[in-house]
Parts: sequence; structure tokens; C-alpha cells
Amino acid sequence: MADSEVRKGYLYTKSHEWLKVDGKKAKLGITDHAQKLLTDVVFLELPDAGAVVGKGDEVGVVESVKSVSEIYTPISGKITAVNSELEDAPEKINESPYEEGWLVEIEMKDESELGELLDAAAYEKIL
Repeated sequence: MADSEVRKGYLYTKSHEWLKVDGKKAKLGITDHAQKLLTDVVFLELPDAGAVVGKGDEVGVVESVKSVSEIYTPISGKITAVNSELEDAPEKINESPYEEGWLVEIEMKDESELGELLDAAAYEKIL
């Protein structure tokens, strides 16, 4: 999908999650490419704030009219915020994957893990 939006200033995983880092915290979501593959998101399951997660742990499930996909965190840390607006409006993931459709915010335990992620140019190449 060459028409998928990839934003500079974000970090990406090969499994189509994104991170927007702000100091020691990072918001996590799914990319525009991922939401297009899923089609209409109808439900999601997210962890509670305060949960401690390790790199590679499942932090949510996104269900669309077409499939169910697990969401994994590329960093370790503590979940400091959950986008509760998505409970009543999961379609925000489709409408605004990088702004209103963020899933959780994580306080990073080990910032060196960010070095394993892709920048926008590298992510565009795998698309």
C-alpha cells in the first residue's frame, strides 16, 4: 500500500506499530498501513494504566470487521495512560491512527531499546 501515511519523527516496528517519544514517555499505536489492512476497527482491548510490560509483550487486541490482531510493545516500561476514548469510538484508529488513535502511553524503562526501531525512511522501505 504505497498510499499509507508514514510520519517523520515517529519510530516504527516491522509489525506496524508506531512510537512517538516525548522524553521518558512514548505513545504507542498502529500505523496507517496497519489500520488499512484491518479495515473498520470495531473493538479493542487495552491493558490498565499501571501495568508493567516487557519488550515484545502483547499490550492489546484490535478487532475489525475482517480480523483480530494483537498489538505488541517494542519497549519495556510502565503503562502510564490508556486512550479510554477508543472504548466508545474504536473507529478513531481508522480515522486518525497517529493522533486520536493512539493506544497507550508507556514510561520507558530502557531507552536503548529505541535503537532497534525503524525511522520513517526505513519503515517506508518495508512497505
